[in-house]
Amino acid sequence: MRVTGRGTASDAGARERLALALIALSGIVALATAFGLEYLGGFVPCSLCILERWPWAAAVVVGAIGLLSGRARLALLVAILFLLGNTGLSAYHVGVESGWFELPGTCAAGTVASSIEELRAQLLNARPTCDRAALRVLGLSLAGWNGVAAAAIATLAVGALLWGRRPVLSS
Repeated sequence: MRVTGRGTASDAGARERLALALIALSGIVALATAFGLEYLGGFVPCSLCILERWPWAAAVVVGAIGLLSGRARLALLVAILFLLGNTGLSAYHVGVESGWFELPGTCAAGTVASSIEELRAQLLNARPTCDRAALRVLGLSLAGWNGVAAAAIATLAVGALLWGRRPVLSS
């Protein structure tokens, strides 16, 4: 029995370009949501929240480069890696929020105040700690939703890579 592919190479290329466009659009929406919550909603992000923005930004850039250069397949592979990395980072952040992992050093105060005024200034300008979710939606923190979104988009992108490809083994 021989299983053939589902479409032509041009169909696969179109799916890969569509997946890249979806990744870029998803990254823009994720970043707009994060910045909107910060600047319009008044939610100050912790250091892990800020770190979780970088893979989305990288995926947007890689997606745009892949679409403009015609190297959609390679760009899709790289973007998937960024999304999977973001999924892992989000899972770690949820673990910190849940008390499963120790609070990272980047979330702790890094300087010693030599006066009451310096201490007051540090407290006023301090970022929230990474172990406290600023907002939960349907029981999931924003870090959790970020991980769900990154994993879902990565899964769709992997599907675009695999759909219609000839199987390695055919009989």
